Amino acid sequence: MDFRTPIAKARGLGSAKAGTHHWWMQRVTAAALIPLSFWLIVFVDLCLTAPYRQTVDWLAAPFNTVCIAAWIVAAFYHAALGLQVVIEDYVAPDGAKIVGVWTVKLVFGFLALAALLAVFRIVATIG
Repeated sequence: MDFRTPIAKARGLGSAKAGTHHWWMQRVTAAALIPLSFWLIVFVDLCLTAPYRQTVDWLAAPFNTVCIAAWIVAAFYHAALGLQVVIEDYVAPDGAKIVGVWTVKLVFGFLALAALLAVFRIVATIG
């Protein structure tokens, strides 16, 4: 038998007022990834066909460095947002859901940081 009042039952349920921001960020990162992915295809083609030195020189150009950094940030953030939605929708226990979301955020944040450090290290070898 439950002796809680209806307001006590409802408290903590309902909109968290953060869904709109999450939805918009997914759309913004998806839109940003469209042109950046076309640029990435050119970069991957260069990596496969050009000599190492030419590829590094191309990547060291400021525009190309900014593009790869933007792609890394957008791709990892977009992937983390998507996996967060999957976890929130399909993981039932609240504890596992919280741990899963935090794990995804930490892992993708670490991977994005590692990728950015690798790019900046490559670019620094040119200077």
